[in-house]
Amino acid sequence: MYYVNVNNMKGSYLGEFEEIVLLAVAMLHSEAYGYAISQTIGTQTGRQVSLSAVHSSLHRLEKKGFLTSQLAGATTQRGGKRRRFFAMTTDGKSALREAHQVRQRMWNLVPTIVWESN
Repeated sequence: MYYVNVNNMKGSYLGEFEEIVLLAVAMLHSEAYGYAISQTIGTQTGRQVSLSAVHSSLHRLEKKGFLTSQLAGATTQRGGKRRRFFAMTTDGKSALREAHQVRQRMWNLVPTIVWESN
């Protein structure tokens, strides 16, 4: 879990799964909706994730101000159901960058000998 120090988001935490969900939203860009996000996470991580876990995370991220969403028009292919598409906010992008920087900084501090020994 990372403490994200984003302007008005002090006290918000970005957990590992939330980070992965944000990354999937970024990867999918304008095609980021629940099922596509779930499939992308599965493909990229090799982990099977439930759609409900993805939706819960999307809801939390939206509540934290890291994502926005909007409903698309209903289609006959989906039986009249509307799809909800997600996009990262400026705070979401900042949180993702900060999480990446924290990980990179820590990876850079791991002594080489760690990888050479058993």
